[in-house]
Amino acid sequence: MRLNMSRANNFGVLRLLFAYLVIVAHSPELVDGNASRELLTQIFGTITFGGLAVDGFFLISGYLITKSFVTSQSNLDYLRKRVLRIYPGYVVAFLISLLIVGPISGGHFDGISHVLLTNLKRLALLQSPELPGAFEGSHYPALNGSMWTISYEFRCYLIVLLLGTMGALSKRWAVLAGTALMLALSTMELDARLPWLRSISALTGDVSQTTALTGIFGVGACFYLFMDHLRYQGVAAAVAAVLFLLMMFSPLLATPGLAIFGGYLLFWFAFAVRSDQLRSIGQKVDLSYGVYLYAFPIQKLLILSNPALSPWAVTAVTVVAASGIAWFSWQLIEKPALDLRGLRWMMVEQKAG
Repeated sequence: MRLNMSRANNFGVLRLLFAYLVIVAHSPELVDGNASRELLTQIFGTITFGGLAVDGFFLISGYLITKSFVTSQSNLDYLRKRVLRIYPGYVVAFLISLLIVGPISGGHFDGISHVLLTNLKRLALLQSPELPGAFEGSHYPALNGSMWTISYEFRCYLIVLLLGTMGALSKRWAVLAGTALMLALSTMELDARLPWLRSISALTGDVSQTTALTGIFGVGACFYLFMDHLRYQGVAAAVAAVLFLLMMFSPLLATPGLAIFGGYLLFWFAFAVRSDQLRSIGQKVDLSYGVYLYAFPIQKLLILSNPALSPWAVTAVTVVAASGIAWFSWQLIEKPALDLRGLRWMMVEQKAG
């Protein structure tokens, strides 16, 4: 089945589903620190719903960001679009986590100049905020633990910019080879084999995470670059599902299995499953980023206020609360920022006219 993949897709519902799956995955672990209670971990022993969701985000991002570069009017246009999509919502969530959630959770600003300098650096690097004393004594005492992936994703954006500027994106077989190499490296635990790599982690992030997530992002990019060779068919999707499930039981093969066969399933669902209702989700109001940004601190505050809450109760309340905050984030921050993306080109066209 060959499809028009420019607009007819279900990416919106997939992104929202992945954001909710992160909540499902975090709740049992945040309640009692026992990651083994998480449902997908009990089934496969290799990956959580949170890990699956993050990988799904990176697959979609690889596809859409590569498309964004190819269709952008210039490198500056591409970079501006990426900055306007990531930074405004992130900055506001960072400040809310630091200045509101922090003090409520027992954090303190003793040595305020050091705290502010540390967090300014972390803000610039798209990392999560830190405040001494916040959620002290709890399981995973972080202000916003979900933010760790954002810097990894933005580095992938910069890799696309670099490859595109060098003309490498037009050499799609080279991109495919590089992606295969990253997936292979992700199975080797490089940080354990080559400890010196940890010295550059401030720049690259955790090496194992970087290789895995960059490889998965690359798979998404390859699905875009090779879209003229791809067919999304039900039989192929069924075969991919079987291979995907089998590989999920192997610690060595789980990441490449999810990226390749899980990737085919994801894009099959995005392009071949036709439903006006599904395709309408996220078209006008995209809650996924806001849900992802705010769910973790909401979960932590819920557990702080009532440690006896069950994981399912934490999940249910967080889904509702995070969705509400995400709506405001979209309407007041993210959408206005996105509206700025085409403003310059509209002004140029008006002047030209």
